[in-house]
Amino acid sequence: MKKKSLAVLLFLFSMLTTGAQEWKLTWSDEFDKPGLPDSSKWSFDTRGNAWGWGNNELQYYTDRDSSNAFVQNGVLRITALSKEMGGKQYTSARLISAGKAAFRYGRMAIRARLPGGRGTWPAIWMLGSNIRETGWPACGEIDIMEYVGYEPDSVFGTVHTTAYNHVKGTQRTKGLFVPNLTTDFHEYAIEWSPEAINFFVDGKLYNHFPNEKKTTAEWPFDQPCYFILNLAIGGNWGGKKGIDPAALPAIFEVDYVRVYSK
Repeated sequence: MKKKSLAVLLFLFSMLTTGAQEWKLTWSDEFDKPGLPDSSKWSFDTRGNAWGWGNNELQYYTDRDSSNAFVQNGVLRITALSKEMGGKQYTSARLISAGKAAFRYGRMAIRARLPGGRGTWPAIWMLGSNIRETGWPACGEIDIMEYVGYEPDSVFGTVHTTAYNHVKGTQRTKGLFVPNLTTDFHEYAIEWSPEAINFFVDGKLYNHFPNEKKTTAEWPFDQPCYFILNLAIGGNWGGKKGIDPAALPAIFEVDYVRVYSK
């Protein structure tokens, strides 16, 4: 099939699955209140500092520290600093909506500008709210956007489940080439239904994860998930090619987080 024909088919499929005119905004954070992130929507997650969050990450996530997470001029700025704390060489922030907001199905859209530099690892993702009962990966993980600084022109959308996860090397992931990730804002989105999870950048569909109608090992995504916004430094993936000291401070900017339903 010619590239042009494939592009047309993908566009038509996107139009059918997006149904943009039918989506209604049901929850959002526009980051229009200066100061620390809205505590009615976000908490600072620090529980995994002691074990590097399972990924051998090198940052220490702080709690309500405005030097690492601050809203200014309508934008959330998550900042990683070269600063020793808690036995780690770097500090940063990890915001979660757990216990405050969780969602099942819908369109989740986040507009953000990514930090550059080797060693940075920002992510926009979701975890099943039942993680404390089932553990990971049985709870399900949806990585709406991941980026590693040593691949400066690519973003990735990934799904992890019991059957499909990076520990087994079976995760369902795809990347997309985007040339101006660190200079421009882009919208990263998923459209999640009982039938599939579709991944988009600026409205372009690039990854499709279908519900195979098997078991919860393949599809645990019929229960609510909460948001995570974080900027890691180093780690198994982000630090694969080392850390450039000149990359710090690194700033991950988020313009909005929006959830739509039909």
